[in-house]
Order: sequence, then C-alpha cells, then structure tokens
Amino acid sequence: MYAIVDVETTGGKYNEEGITEVAIYKFDGHEIIDQFASLVNPEKEIQPFVVKLTGINNAMLKRAPKFYEVAKRIIEITEGTTLVAHNAGFDHRMLRLEFDRLGYEFERPTLCTVELAQSLLPDQDSYNLGKLTRSLGIPLTDRHRATGDALATVKLFKLLLQKDINKDIISKNLKYFKPLKIESNLKALVDQLPAATGVSYVYDASGSIIFISKSKNIKKRVTQLFTGSNKKSKEIQKKVAEVTFEKTGSEMISILKEHIEIRKHTPTLNGRIKRNNFSHGLYIYYDTNQTPRFFIKSVVKDPNHIITFSSSRSGYSFLEKLEKKYGTSVKFRKLPHNDSSLTIHQNTTVTESLDVLNETVNDIITTYSLKGTNKILVDKGREASERSVILIENGKVIGYAFVNLRIQMTDIKMLKNLLTPIEDDGQVLHLIASYIRHKKIFQVIDL
Repeated sequence: MYAIVDVETTGGKYNEEGITEVAIYKFDGHEIIDQFASLVNPEKEIQPFVVKLTGINNAMLKRAPKFYEVAKRIIEITEGTTLVAHNAGFDHRMLRLEFDRLGYEFERPTLCTVELAQSLLPDQDSYNLGKLTRSLGIPLTDRHRATGDALATVKLFKLLLQKDINKDIISKNLKYFKPLKIESNLKALVDQLPAATGVSYVYDASGSIIFISKSKNIKKRVTQLFTGSNKKSKEIQKKVAEVTFEKTGSEMISILKEHIEIRKHTPTLNGRIKRNNFSHGLYIYYDTNQTPRFFIKSVVKDPNHIITFSSSRSGYSFLEKLEKKYGTSVKFRKLPHNDSSLTIHQNTTVTESLDVLNETVNDIITTYSLKGTNKILVDKGREASERSVILIENGKVIGYAFVNLRIQMTDIKMLKNLLTPIEDDGQVLHLIASYIRHKKIFQVIDL
C-alpha cells in the first residue's frame, strides 16, 4: 500500500520551514482508495518567492487548520503504507519536522519517483515533475499546488510500477529512516539547555568556540545539531565537549548577539563571515515634474539609501508590500533609465498637489527607516516581568538592556547605565530594521 504525498511549504532556513498545504492519496497499486488534502496554517510568514511560485499567500491561510489539527488524519491515512513522492526526501523531512514539533515520531519507508524514473526512464531530458510528466503525456494541473502535483505523481508512479518488469528496482530504492537518537554524552549536554529564545555556544575539548547559533528554542536547535546528518552537524557531534547558552527572551536581540558574537569569536563551523548583511537599498529621486519615486538599487556605489535589504528580491518584495498598503495611490513601473530596477510611484496627474505625494513619502520613511532616528525599541524579556530594550541615537545602535521598571527605559541616563554597549558597524542597524519590518515588537518609543 502506498501514500502518494506532496507538501508545499513556507520556504526559509533549513528545518525552520512550515507546511502550508498537504495532499495525500492512498494508492493500492491500481487505484486511489482514500485521499486527504488541506491548506495548513504554518503560523509563520511565507517567503515572497514561494508566494509567487505556489500562489498560496498568508491571507489564504489565516483560517486554515494548524498542523496539529490535521496530524491525526495524516497518521491514519499513511499508517502501514510506503510514502511516495517526487523528491521524497523533502516531503518526508517536512512531515517528520512538523510531527517532531508536536513531540511525535513520524517514520515511514519512502520511495522517490525521481530516483525510480532515473532508473526506469534513463533517456529523459529532465526529471523535473512538470517537464517529465509533459514528456510522458501525463496531465498536470495546478502545478506547485499539493493536489495537482500529488495527482500527477500518482499517475507517474502507476506508470513506473508497470515499467518495473523484474519487480526489483522498487525494492532496491525503498528507504527506511531510523528514529533520530542522541548519543548519551550528547544527551547530557542537551538536558541542561532551556527551551527558550537565545544564543547557544558549542565548545570543543580545547575550550574554543566552534559554533554559535541563535534560536527561538535553544534546546530544540541544539538537538537538531546533535541529530543532523549533514556535514556541519556531523562535525559538531564529533568535536563538541560543552554547550553554554545565553537567554535573550527577544528574538531580535538573539539575532544581534549571534551577529556580534560570530564576528568576535570567528567559530570555525559557522563558515565564512559575510562582509555585509545587505546588498541593496531603497532610494528616492524626483523626476522633472518633482514627483517623488522610490526604487531599488545596489548600495555599493551609493551609501545614501533610506532602507537596506539583504537582496534585490527582498527590496522588490518590500515595494510590493507598499503597493498593497497604500492601495491605488501607488503602483509599480519600470525605470526608464534602468530596466533592471522597479520603482513605486504615485498614480496621479502632474497637476495634483505634490503635498499628497510628499505625505506618502514621509509616511513611508518615518515608518520604515531608522537612519538618523532616536528610538527605544521595547520587546520581550527573559522572564514574564522583564522587558528587553534597544537604544538608537542618531541612527546608531548604542546598546541593549533588560529592565523590570518603566523608569529604567524612559530615563535615558539611567538606561545608559544599564546598557550592554554595541559597536554598530551599520550591519546591526540593518538587522534591526529588517526585523521590525517583518515582525511586531512590544513597543517603539520615539525620543
């Protein structure tokens, strides 16, 4: 018995993704005997490029069931089956990851139709699901949606079963996944870690820091490192002698601390340190009619940016966000002098008051830019009664502190006595601005 599966996800960092849609067809080798399909609320943002690829956006998932609400049905329909998928390693990993978050071990033997097709149909130009099904005359509707891709995989798998004349290729390609287990010495290190937001430090036997990592759940993150099968995880498992941690409460401060600590200690297993966290910026210019226009370009030759982005794609996604926020008053168009850039501009006639245009410009800049500003950013603390505070003066990050009393954050002199100073190299401000563009914090106090 087989369970033909396809999942769509949020995208993002490895093992931090969430499932947004799942489709499962129970297949007895001849016909579909049961099926289940549902959108899933991943409780996290979908990456913009994934929205473009699948058409699934955050608004569509607000009322969708969360994974724990569909978990029982997934277990029932896949019980006693072999999980089949096009790139089965990915789909199986995502299901295991979601179930792991619920504290449940989900293990199914798997078959990958990519590997089977490569063995049974060796002369194909491509084994991409869309191109492969097209070359075989298999209909595929709703590409990059779970139901469409899963149904196409059912038809492809049925063909591959027929092609397997000797009945041995499928058995040779069957994979079993053993439950993830932590060695006893590593388990002892994990047991002393908290399930809290913060930064973890992995040391080797000589006392050197070899890996630093931020996480919303320190214990879970280190467990992933100690059970992972990739090269970095294996190296950590082999070399680790001690793990320490620092709770931050605030995810924003954990991001800052990871950035600062990696540059300070240069751990060998964190890889090459990027010189810059951002490559593109938001700029403004005024055309011959004095109409203000925003556009995205590289920061290399022009430091006078309003906001910074980690990539051009991130910048364009921000423009799309502005377009949605301001409705019909703004729209995209190509820059006439640079067809690789996009701009957002007022959808208005030249005769319309420029005051309206400039009001929108000022609103965008004051809402999203931290350059030259004086602010206190207040967020979660390490305990329920505590708050984390970041002080920004003249667009420079001065430092952070943890406070229990309101006066400790509103009295600047007192706050400065409590601060852990931060040397802002420009990268720190980018990290903070990027964070508050995407996530809500407790409070922003303008000074």
